[in-house]
Amino acid sequence: MTTETLAGLMAAARKQLSEAGIETASLDVRLLLQAATGFAHEDLIVMPNTAIEPRAAVLFKAYIARRLNHEPVSRILGTREFYGRPFAVSPAVLDPRPDTEVVVELALKHMRAGRFIDLGTGSGAIAITLCAENPHLEGIATDVSPEALSIAAENANTLGVSNRLQFIQSNWFEQIEGQFDLIISNPPYIKRAENLPPEVKNFDPHLALFGGEDGLNSYRAIASGAAARLAQGGLIVVEIGHDQAAKVVEISKLCDLMLFDRVADLGGRDRGLAFRRP
Repeated sequence: MTTETLAGLMAAARKQLSEAGIETASLDVRLLLQAATGFAHEDLIVMPNTAIEPRAAVLFKAYIARRLNHEPVSRILGTREFYGRPFAVSPAVLDPRPDTEVVVELALKHMRAGRFIDLGTGSGAIAITLCAENPHLEGIATDVSPEALSIAAENANTLGVSNRLQFIQSNWFEQIEGQFDLIISNPPYIKRAENLPPEVKNFDPHLALFGGEDGLNSYRAIASGAAARLAQGGLIVVEIGHDQAAKVVEISKLCDLMLFDRVADLGGRDRGLAFRRP
C-alpha cells in the first residue's frame, strides 16, 4: 500500500479543484488538509514529505469531493471566521461574509451603549460581534427559523455573550415589544431571478437570500416597522446589495427615515446604510 504525503495530497487536490474552475483551490486545499490531518499551516510548508495516516487521507479526499461539488469550505468544516471569531454554521443559516463585517463596523462607529435588535440573525454573527466588541451593548436577535436561532444561541454561548443576548423567533417585528437604540439587519436582498454561484444557490438557505421579485421586500418591512420600535435618537443600520443604495434610501424616506451614514465593502461598493429619524 502506497503511503501518501502532505505534498502529494495537496498537489493532487489542487489540480482537481483548479480543473473544476475553483479559483481558491490552493487556499481551500490547505484549510481542508489542516482540518483532516490536524497539521498547522507551518507543518505543510516545512514538512511536505510527512506521511499521512490512511484515515486522515480518506477524510481529506472526502472533503475534496464535497468541494468539487461547490460546497463551501465553511459548510464542509461547519465553521466560519467572522470578525476574528469562529462561528458554527449549518444548512439553516447564511454563511457569514466578510462584507458584513463593514456593516458591523458602521454600527459600532455610532453606538457607544444601549439596546439593539438584530433582525434575521442567522448564525448570530452580527449580534454576537456587537456584544463581543462593545460590553455596553445588549440586545435581542430574531429569526423566523428555530434552527437558525439554535445555532445563534450556541455561538453566543461559545463566544461568551449569551448573558447580553435574547433570542426570539419572530418575522421581523411581529413578536417584539419595546424600543431600541439600534435596529440592525443583514436581510434577504437577492432578486428572485438573479443568477447565483452554486456555492450560494445550493448551500445557503433561500429564506435568507431572496427578498422578493425586486429584492427590496425586507427593506420595506424594516422601514415600515421601525417607527414603533426605534427609540428617540436611535439608528437603523442595514446591509444592502451592491446596486440597491438609491432604492433603499427612497423606501426609507417614505417612512420618514433619513440617510445618516454609509459604508463601502472591500470592493468599494455601497454595502451598509445608516438611517435616523429627523
